[in-house]
Amino acid sequence: MLFRLAYLTVTNAFAALRLLPMGDRDKDTEILALRHQITVLERQLGVATRVRFAPEDRAFLSALLTSLPREVLRRLRLLVRPDTVLRWHRDLLKQRHARSCRPTRPGRPPTVRSIRVLILRLVRENPSWGYRRVHGELATLGIKVAPSTVWEILKQEGVDPSPERASVTWADFLRSQADALLACDFIETVTLNGQRQYILAVIEHATRRVRVLGTSAHPTAAWVIQAFRNLVMDLEDAGCRARYLIRDRDGKFPALMEEILADVGIRTVLTGIAADERGDGAVGAVVPPRAPGSLPALERTPSAACAARV
Repeated sequence: MLFRLAYLTVTNAFAALRLLPMGDRDKDTEILALRHQITVLERQLGVATRVRFAPEDRAFLSALLTSLPREVLRRLRLLVRPDTVLRWHRDLLKQRHARSCRPTRPGRPPTVRSIRVLILRLVRENPSWGYRRVHGELATLGIKVAPSTVWEILKQEGVDPSPERASVTWADFLRSQADALLACDFIETVTLNGQRQYILAVIEHATRRVRVLGTSAHPTAAWVIQAFRNLVMDLEDAGCRARYLIRDRDGKFPALMEEILADVGIRTVLTGIAADERGDGAVGAVVPPRAPGSLPALERTPSAACAARV
């Protein structure tokens, strides 16, 4: 279209130069001839047939005739009405403004970076807030942003919904504190000759490594204390940074064992008491829940002869 429009402009410029040496009589004669030719063309086409102009023809005629007053334009002999010429000119202006006002990137403009940083800060400092609460706080501050925009920003940054951010499960706690946790228990088993043995084992939650401290048919207090002294030396040599040891309330663990562990900065944590172990005959009483993922790992360790049992 641009090439065709440029061609029409150049050819009509030379036509205008050709009219300069012509006199007024010659020009009037040519104008009358052109008007008569238009009349003949309209008579041949008929009323039902309309002359179709190409886009470049419309642009040239609208640019040439729009400068004339409306009264003069109505007296001209044209194939179209003067209002049609004016409409062509308005369409050209609309297309020009539409191209100049078209955004460089489609869709909504991105959220201002300062607002994005503020949303993430509010969520980080208030884990229990959802995107609706954050939107309300932004409205209080006079920041106009849609709730869906807040939700989209949190989703892009990988922030979970508020119920999942506010709650911490026991499994998540164990994973986050695995380097500082140990668990120990006695594994009771029966050998092939029918002798009962007690295996003392310790598991490191960080590496899931099980340390077998020893086995005995009669685990005395002195035997247990010596086993834990050996454990302390092994942990120091391995560079283990354990701070807590989880165990049950078995009577085989002497009180001196806790003092040995406390000397190296390891605190003993006892598990809950089962209802049938309290001796009060309570039925359906609420008891402290057992910590999942601590001792059951030892309870699932099979012995050489049969499955382990605690």
